Amino acid sequence: MAMSVGGEQRGSVAEMNVVPLIDILLVLLVIFMIIPHTQVGLKVIAPQESSSTPVAAPEVVVVQVLADGALCINQQPVKWEGLQNRLEEVFKMRADRTAFIQGEDLLEFGVVAQAISIMHAAGITRVGLMTPGLQKGH
Repeated sequence: MAMSVGGEQRGSVAEMNVVPLIDILLVLLVIFMIIPHTQVGLKVIAPQESSSTPVAAPEVVVVQVLADGALCINQQPVKWEGLQNRLEEVFKMRADRTAFIQGEDLLEFGVVAQAISIMHAAGITRVGLMTPGLQKGH
């Protein structure tokens, strides 16, 4: 700030000196122009296209108990001894552990109960019963 004393006007006159402020602003401008602006981000690996074709597993697993005592899993024959291993293999990569059992009309329930017991031993948590009436839509 500058002050002038005396002169024609008797009194003090105050003026603001802006030169030091301009000097500071120019120094800051030069500093920010010289400093390199590097932007650091996260490294990202883009997803790659799969080379193998996914095998689509059937959504519903149905264990069929035929009248002669034979077993099928989704229309594929299975022996009683291999039922638990085959079911464990089918449900190995599935989160939903639900399967259905279908028995023919002239079949004792003890055979179906034995198949349900094997299904529970294979890790299937929910077993649904399919009846001929359900399949026809009644």
